[in-house]
Amino acid sequence: MRVYGVTGWKNAGKTGLMERLVAEITARGFSVSTVKHAHHTFEVDHPGKDSHRHRIAGAREVLLASRNRVALMHELRGEDEPTLETLLARLSPVDLVLIEGYKRDAHPKIEAHRTEPGNPLIAPDDETIKAVASDTPLDLDRPVFDLNDTVAIADFILAEVRL
Repeated sequence: MRVYGVTGWKNAGKTGLMERLVAEITARGFSVSTVKHAHHTFEVDHPGKDSHRHRIAGAREVLLASRNRVALMHELRGEDEPTLETLLARLSPVDLVLIEGYKRDAHPKIEAHRTEPGNPLIAPDDETIKAVASDTPLDLDRPVFDLNDTVAIADFILAEVRL
């Protein structure tokens, strides 16, 4: 499976870039799935809903299905957080999986960077970052794209993964 990451510090523009890339790449006829790493506890169902009641009762997995979507929730219940490799193995086959976060994993990535938050670039010390998408010009040893030039960034990623 072809994978490519979008990484960067908080408020760097990762999610907006991911959203634009998914729209751009799927408009070109490719199937895309995404993986997003969260650094905190999150909820996908709500108290009072049947799925929430099943999960709170102790179910390890709750599969919610309708004619429009399927959602599988897996409670870790003391298990270690699954690796990115384990999570990717659970996905259905697609042309490309875009990964948001997982900055320490070894897959190729593009770094989203905004100057306003004041965070340093990750790219100079990380060879897995193949390009940077920034809101300001940068002098680096790899390609630098305008953060909002979705077409050029999508072209780069698709060439990198040979699609």
